[in-house]
Amino acid sequence: MDETKASSKMFTKAKASSHLPSIRIISTALVLLLLLLLTLSHFYSSASPSYLFRKWQVVPSSTNDDLTSKLRDSVTFLPLKDLRFSKTAMEGNTWFMSSLTDTREVNESEYLYFPSQASKGRILCIQGRNDKDGTKNSYALAWPEALPEAAKLTKGLTFVSDSYYDYVNLWHGLTAMAPFVGWSMKNGCLRPSRWVLFHWGERRGKMGSWLEKLMAVNFGEVKIEGFEGDDEGGKAQCFEKAVVMRHNVGSMGKEKELQVFEQLRCRARRYCGLNPAGKGRREVDDASIRLTLLLRRGSRSFKNARAVTDVFAKECAEVKGCVLKVVQSEELTTFCDQVRTMTETDIVASPHGAQLTNMLFMDRGSSVMEFFPKGWFELAGIGQYVFHWMADQSGLIHQGAWWEPMAKKECPSPDNELECFFFYKDGQVGHNETYFGEWARRVLNQVRDKKVEDHGKRMKIKAESNACTC
Repeated sequence: MDETKASSKMFTKAKASSHLPSIRIISTALVLLLLLLLTLSHFYSSASPSYLFRKWQVVPSSTNDDLTSKLRDSVTFLPLKDLRFSKTAMEGNTWFMSSLTDTREVNESEYLYFPSQASKGRILCIQGRNDKDGTKNSYALAWPEALPEAAKLTKGLTFVSDSYYDYVNLWHGLTAMAPFVGWSMKNGCLRPSRWVLFHWGERRGKMGSWLEKLMAVNFGEVKIEGFEGDDEGGKAQCFEKAVVMRHNVGSMGKEKELQVFEQLRCRARRYCGLNPAGKGRREVDDASIRLTLLLRRGSRSFKNARAVTDVFAKECAEVKGCVLKVVQSEELTTFCDQVRTMTETDIVASPHGAQLTNMLFMDRGSSVMEFFPKGWFELAGIGQYVFHWMADQSGLIHQGAWWEPMAKKECPSPDNELECFFFYKDGQVGHNETYFGEWARRVLNQVRDKKVEDHGKRMKIKAESNACTC
């Protein structure tokens, strides 16, 4: 009996021992399986959904085509000119591309850029052939992979401008272009492949020759998009990259204005073979004062140019180092004639007119004297101060203006101020010998004193940098 029990115990023990390797194998396999599951779990949690989608699923091409078609169909064109905002055409919610919100940066003009995070990667498309009614031109945003039917994708960077004024008038055109110069300066001196110009949402095909030359000097050849081949107005032009300005200088700060106008001045001088630093590079002992009497013919010319010239010649002769140069603006036939003349000018005296825009090429700290015909002070409104503003933007000193007095209105319709202004607008400018003499004397003395003060500074700092920002 005892032997039987002992034998049974030995059998049971042997049987248990025979299962031990199997148990170990199973346990090891379970551990390895658990580790594998943990590894896969980590992989799936870190892998992007798009990767898994591509890795494990095959999407039929018909599905992709259907998605692209739906994106294309979702593109909605809106009028370039939104009449609901005609009272704030260039301020706040503008009437040009009214659904879009500007990007605002400290000291910079407001702008739109495509594609961007704000546009969700979409690019700008324009149907812009109409040059008479901005409400018949339109714009939309579209994904590059799903452009509207028959749309043309235009490569490169495009500058798009809308101005309430125009691109032929030198002042208005300059204030429309200045923001693009500022944007380029901040973004690695990027240059556009083309320009798109609108006025009230209406297409414009050219700039004034002076403005176009100034932009070409800064950016290279100016190519203006005409939307050719879009005679029906139904085909869209989509731009790979686009910058849109619609406020002129807008919220550009004073510091940035000075930088932009300095850049324009510098590039123009370099193009014309002049030292970009202008008079600041002359010998330190050059204390001459260069006074330029810039005349014009026809509208707003002096009635008696000889008498005005004699006044300035007399006062100039009384100041040591003063050199008077009398220049007829119409005889400055080339861009570089204008740049060279104004670069070598410390004081310019001239009637109100486009020729004064060339003050841009004068050194900072130079002086401007301006003259108006009868009727301007009373009737012209705020626009008569544009060259005060430009002098400030350029870092010049506007030394005031002289308005020929108007005793009474002589226009046919005295009660209609606009008609009355047009009656006087292109009149000639008279003169007041006593006032002109005292005024010229005061300005010449100020400039002379500043020359003496600056002389010491230039002895320490002989020359300014001749490098343009771009």
